[in-house]
Formats: sequence, C-alpha cells, structure tokens
Amino acid sequence: MPKPRPTTTILLTVLTLVAFAGNSLLCRAALRGGAMDPLAFTGLRLASGALVLLPLAFVGDRERPRAPWPFGASVALLVYATAFSLAYVGLDAGIGALLLFGSVQITMIGAGLDAGERLGAAQAVGILAAIGGLAWLLAPGASAPAPVSAALMVVAGVAWGGYSLLGRGVASPVRATARNFVLAGVPGVGLFALGSGRIDGEGLVLACLSGALTSGVGYVIWYAALRGLTRTRAAVVQLAVPVVAAAGGVVLLGEATTPRLLAAGVLTLGGVAAVILAPPKTEATR
Repeated sequence: MPKPRPTTTILLTVLTLVAFAGNSLLCRAALRGGAMDPLAFTGLRLASGALVLLPLAFVGDRERPRAPWPFGASVALLVYATAFSLAYVGLDAGIGALLLFGSVQITMIGAGLDAGERLGAAQAVGILAAIGGLAWLLAPGASAPAPVSAALMVVAGVAWGGYSLLGRGVASPVRATARNFVLAGVPGVGLFALGSGRIDGEGLVLACLSGALTSGVGYVIWYAALRGLTRTRAAVVQLAVPVVAAAGGVVLLGEATTPRLLAAGVLTLGGVAAVILAPPKTEATR
C-alpha cells in the first residue's frame, strides 16, 4: 500500500492523539476511587471495541499477516489493556504516564535503530525536549511508585510499542484493528471471572465508550497514521498525549491553566514538532 500524503498523515496523527487523550480521561474517570474493578473495565473495553468493529473484521480481501506470528498484535493488545488497567489503580497519574510512554519510546525507537533508522541532531534534541517537557508536566508531586504497579505499567508500554510496530504497513488498518479486537476480546471477556466484578452504571458507560470510540475507532486511525510515520516519529508523537489530555481537562473539565502547564506543553509539543519536521536519517542515506 502507498504511503498517505504528509497532510493526511498529520491529520490522522492529530485525530489519534485526541482519541488517546480521550481514552486516558475515560479510564481515569472509570477507575478512580476503586469504583470499578480494573479487570472488569478491561473486559468491557475490549468486548465493546470488538462488537463495534466485528462487522469490519472480515470484509474485503483476506490479508496475509506480515508478522511471523499472525496473532501477535492481538496478544499485544490484550497484554497492554490488562496491564495498563491493573497498574493504573496503584500509580499516580503522572508517574504512570512517564513509565508508560518511556517504555513505549525505548521499545519503538530501539526497533527503529535496529531497522536502520538513525537520529539526526535535530531529532535527538527534539526527543530530549519532549521527554523533558513531559517530565516537567507530570513529575512534580508524584510519589515513589509501587514496584508491582510500576512493573505492570512498563509491561503495558512495551506491549503497546509492540502493537504499534506490528501495525506499520498493514494493507487495511480497519480490518487489522477489527481482527485484533475480536481476537483479544474473546479472552478479554474471561477477565470478568478473575476480578471482583465490581462495576456501576457510570463505569459501564465509560468502559464501553473507551472500547468502542477512543480505543476501537482511535486504533483504526492510529494504524492508518502509522503508514506515514517512521518508528521513531511514531514513538515520539505519543509523548504529546498527556499534554493533549491536560488541555482537555482545562477545556472540558474546567481545570485551571497554570504557567507550568503552558510552558511544559510548549516544550513537549515543540520537541515533537522537531522530530516530525526533521528529515529522517537512515543507513541508506549516510
């Protein structure tokens, strides 16, 4: 499949970041205060995404999986969603985001370097600026993380990085995402039996919205955007998610705008822009 035009990639990436930020807000609202069991939330999230995307899972020509293991993306999705929910209830939101996105960066940028991608000076500075801005935004006030929860969030980050890497170059982002959710949703339903089953009406609605809209539809858009992004760029743009989520809290939830939020947001987004706009440096061009 040909790569999308740069303007299309930018639009898809922006929509993805909005979806990811919305997903973060929905997860936070559903799991805060122990109102909902994290395993129940994960099961509902995966099942609702699978139900919405099921009609699209086997539409069109069958695509031969590029990965050595055809179910790799589905397993990565299941591991990410489960580990993320379990870790989230035991971590401060700031340190959790740092662990998650730090693990994603290491996984995806490492894979890019292994595949021959090389960082130019502008990209390296941009990555450092984006990570520094994210740390500045989230770190103040964060307490030392619980070891088990921290380890689960690192697992979630590695799994999400793997899911993203497996989505690069798929012929049909819609069918690929639909199949991933259907295959992950089947064992996802079984997570109910492992948890306490604690759930309320609001949590049910939030989990279904997370699965169907910000996860199901959002991940389709992400797979489409990945076709126009290098591994390094795909990793770094995700550092903007906490900034977008914070902006959403200001606009939608009436949260206060602070000088630190503005400055850290500019630093993070500026670093992301530097990585995206700088020409990629590969072994072939050196």
